[in-house]
Amino acid sequence: MKAQPGIVDLERLALPSGGAATLEFTAEPSPITVGNEAYAAPDERPPARLDVSRTSSGYALRLRFASRLVGPCVRCLEPAEAGFEIDAREVDQPGSDDEELLSPYVGDGSLDAGRWLQDAIVLEMPAQPVCRPDCAGLCVVCGEPLNDADPEAHRHGEAGDPRMAKLRDLKLE
Repeated sequence: MKAQPGIVDLERLALPSGGAATLEFTAEPSPITVGNEAYAAPDERPPARLDVSRTSSGYALRLRFASRLVGPCVRCLEPAEAGFEIDAREVDQPGSDDEELLSPYVGDGSLDAGRWLQDAIVLEMPAQPVCRPDCAGLCVVCGEPLNDADPEAHRHGEAGDPRMAKLRDLKLE
């Protein structure tokens, strides 16, 4: 069954207890901001799958899709890409006293699949996206990217950044 991303009317599925349905839709992830930098899916709308199972008093839900985000590397500011596969599960059992059995994405018989999808991406995204695992970052003196710099040719002498003089003095004491 094809569905639109966003709000899914679970009651309209009219599932009996023990019944299940699979909804396929195109995911539309919004850009994610990490450290004031935006990471966005590059012109792609990945296919997503939502499995809905009716329990005796609520729903068991599973969301699956694969995506990637592109943005600046946190070390050198070159383009970085983070690819991942999402396989998220939620349970919603209205009337339960256990918070683990109440989904924040389900309310009034509807599932906010768009918000769940976005939260799943944020949880899966690396805290510090890098262009490559061994990224050397930027030179602290001149700001040149060090990934491809020749270590023998890239020297600044002992002076270093004048703004760090006081810290160097503390280190010497």
